[in-house]
Amino acid sequence: MSTVSRRGAIRPWRNWAGTVSVRPTREASPASTEEVAEAIRRAAEDGLRVKTAGAGHSFTAIAATDGLLIRPDLLTGIRSIDRVAMTVTVASGTPLKRLNVALAREGLSLANMGDIMDQTIAGATSTGTHGTGRDSASIAAQITALELVTADGTVLNCSATRNPDVFAVSRLGLGALGVVTTITLAVEPLFLLRAREEPMAFDRVLAEFDELHAENEHFEFYWFPHTDNCVTKRNNRSAGPSDPPGAVGSWIDDELLSNGLFQVVNSLGRAVPATIPTISKLCSRALSARTYTDIPYKVFTSPRRVRFVEMEYALPREAALAALREVKAMVERSPLKISFPVEVRTAPADDIALSTAADRESAYLAVHLYRGTPHRSYFTAVERIMTAHGGRPHWGKVHTRDAAYLAEVYPRFAEFTAVRDRLDPGRLFGNDYLRRVLGE
Repeated sequence: MSTVSRRGAIRPWRNWAGTVSVRPTREASPASTEEVAEAIRRAAEDGLRVKTAGAGHSFTAIAATDGLLIRPDLLTGIRSIDRVAMTVTVASGTPLKRLNVALAREGLSLANMGDIMDQTIAGATSTGTHGTGRDSASIAAQITALELVTADGTVLNCSATRNPDVFAVSRLGLGALGVVTTITLAVEPLFLLRAREEPMAFDRVLAEFDELHAENEHFEFYWFPHTDNCVTKRNNRSAGPSDPPGAVGSWIDDELLSNGLFQVVNSLGRAVPATIPTISKLCSRALSARTYTDIPYKVFTSPRRVRFVEMEYALPREAALAALREVKAMVERSPLKISFPVEVRTAPADDIALSTAADRESAYLAVHLYRGTPHRSYFTAVERIMTAHGGRPHWGKVHTRDAAYLAEVYPRFAEFTAVRDRLDPGRLFGNDYLRRVLGE
């Protein structure tokens, strides 16, 4: 039976950034689909709304509830591998890190992934987690089937041929359609990626952006506010041999510089904002080029121990550079002091109703601030620029958009809400965030 507790014994739930904290009435840690269905039916009988919280890496209150909070800690592990179809079926609460390690052990890999792997697979796909790619899309776009428990406890198996109308929207379902219990993903034989990281001037990156995007399977760059400096990263498949970063060099780059020193720098910047432009110039000039070759998850992802808040918007790819120039100009004429780089990534169009890349080739602009730093002025100014270009906010990151705006920028918005009305007419899986972004 699932582990269930009631108010009094329940600890508050907080997200990773510390921006959301809730104390549910009840929580459950089911170990099977049947136990999920039982917990949902009991909550419905008791008039409690239901949400599932993964690793808490969303910056919004998408997982918040004052009713039943389902913790998927026991819904973990690979259920099956089909080497003919080249798919893996995995329990929804499995952390991406554990999945990536297990797949590599089996000689398999996802085609693309984001830049961190602390999220659960269901949390990542339900909010639209993505990496960067010319041809390969988000993790949700790699889903070939899923199992969904709906508001009345019914278990739906969804794919392109089974409940296809639900499958079309539930690969990225915001937790609004039910509780996802298993996910089947397309996988590939394990391959190598050659990473090339190189500092580059802002104007040069923008001048060569289309060429860099076209010539590389995965291209992204970071611009350091208050400077004209960027760091570019190109990842391409390689025949080998494997040539991972050395242990000492990797520790210096990924732990000392990217986490330890960056933590100190941001703490200083938060205490004395006037130091940030000088620090940004010094840090961006200190970076040097490096290349290495390794298996995908060791190239795509890196540890992120410095906590922050983030806003990210997806734009039509052809609008992205103009929007970035506007962000740069806004920062330069404002009194804002920004210590985190601005990240730019790309994605091909996909066919998922609420994907930020739905039906259009996209580029992502992400802005961050150190946790505890006032972010409203910066994020409001950036959001104004993003929405002027028809931007779509990342579902798990800070934004202020509502259903009226989102219905305009998502052509298939009504398709999603129609399925929601059918599967959850009583809004058992609703909360304040979903009311804002999806409507009543």
